[in-house]
Amino acid sequence: MKYRNLGKSGLRVSCLGLGTWVTFGGQISDEVAERLMTIAYESGVNLFDTAEVYAAGKAEVILGSIIKKKGWRRSSLVITTKLYWGGKAETERGLSRKHIIEEIVRAMTHVINQGMAMYWGTSRWSAMEIMEAYSVARQFNMIPPVCEQAEYHLFQREKVEVQLPELYHKIGVGAMTWSPLACGIISGKYGNGVPESSRASLKCYQWLKERIVSEEGRKQQNKLKDLLPIAERLGCTLPQLAVAWCLRNEGVSSVLLGSSTPEQLIENLGAIQAMVLPKMTSHVVNEIDNILRNKPYSKKDYRS
Repeated sequence: MKYRNLGKSGLRVSCLGLGTWVTFGGQISDEVAERLMTIAYESGVNLFDTAEVYAAGKAEVILGSIIKKKGWRRSSLVITTKLYWGGKAETERGLSRKHIIEEIVRAMTHVINQGMAMYWGTSRWSAMEIMEAYSVARQFNMIPPVCEQAEYHLFQREKVEVQLPELYHKIGVGAMTWSPLACGIISGKYGNGVPESSRASLKCYQWLKERIVSEEGRKQQNKLKDLLPIAERLGCTLPQLAVAWCLRNEGVSSVLLGSSTPEQLIENLGAIQAMVLPKMTSHVVNEIDNILRNKPYSKKDYRS
């Protein structure tokens, strides 16, 4: 496993982490969850991501119980847990987004000062909002965020490749990205439609099915087929290629995997263990860009 600093902080995290979003407490059993965490931990993963709302709080409980059962030293792990602000309720109180951001910065500074956390970051915030949080922290001598959690994969590039690099270089905010396989779209299992046993076949994931069967979804599947020869030449699978592609970005501190089976997790970890990442040369990246044709415009190359 390789490790990187979380943004420009001193916290070292594994470049691959394990997320619990739709799996722990919902899609998989507790036994499978324990198996996944064990595989990840024994592979060198020290970053585990959860949230208070995942599976109505069950994901956090399962994560904590497994760590306790295994006897893993809490000090050797990095646990990220997301707290969700009120949104509409806060707006109804007459607070502007700027005031809400200030309240969040004050609250997180208090949490860290009380020893309940070491760092804090944001999730799905705009670059402007993150910059506002940093400005508030500097103005009132508080603690700024060190990372932003953002969706990033072959078909979702703008924020991580254009907006976040500037924040990384200016204020040290790194990217902790999620959904490297685009909710399974890049796994290859949707090449011939939506299998009955897949996530997209579930009633609550109708939006994913609609995305897959849309005209844009069919175009994406064709592009994935064009990427297969590159993966084969590099001696890896398409998911491993996709994960390594995410990791080749210098501003990405860690990529969160959302595996639902041990086999899938082992395959995704292979992006590091099978030495796919070192094969992400500028030539290979350009080949991929020529197939995707979606590289966002940037005044400055984010890899420089």
